[in-house]
Amino acid sequence: MALFQKRPDVGSTQPIYSLGLETMILIVGLGNIGKQYDSTRHNIGFAVVDRFAAKQDFPSWIIKKDLKSMISVHTMGSARVVLMKPTSFMNNSGEAVQAVQRFYRIDPAKTLIVHDELDIDFGQIRTRMGGGPAGHNGIKSIIEHGGEETGRMRIGIGPKKPEAIDNTDFVLAKFSPDETKHFEALTRETNSILTEYIYGNGQLTAETRSFIV
Repeated sequence: MALFQKRPDVGSTQPIYSLGLETMILIVGLGNIGKQYDSTRHNIGFAVVDRFAAKQDFPSWIIKKDLKSMISVHTMGSARVVLMKPTSFMNNSGEAVQAVQRFYRIDPAKTLIVHDELDIDFGQIRTRMGGGPAGHNGIKSIIEHGGEETGRMRIGIGPKKPEAIDNTDFVLAKFSPDETKHFEALTRETNSILTEYIYGNGQLTAETRSFIV
């Protein structure tokens, strides 16, 4: 069963622009489109923004073919928040992110990327501004398209077990039952981080948080 997936609304008339607001913020959940990728470790970014959208009463997702994305826009405080899930597949995420940033005129410094991180243990979430891709092809693509200064929410999916398994096979596998039982705590923590980021005017503190105690 898919984790936190929400069916997009192709026909919505959701407004594109909002004038006079203090801040435009972009939050990007990384993942791959397709039922075969639902509930996999590599799609944790999709799952997190889906859950955040539901919690904060964002409108239904709109498929924007020209932006290679699924989009939902909502006002929180003085910020206009654009939630995004690229439909360009993980390795080409940068094309979609750059297109959305240009369309909505959002600075990379006001962009937060939510993604899986193999080098961080499951149970931890780390935030920072900028940094290298650490072997993550989605982040590599975003950097190649001018996203060096974007914020990162890195959700641990490691350590790899068994160690001999190929990295690609591991990240494209579904979460274990033991991991899945902690998803409520995980999304509670990610919702908190995203809310603080938005109401903090797009400012991101470098920190590590644990959701398993």
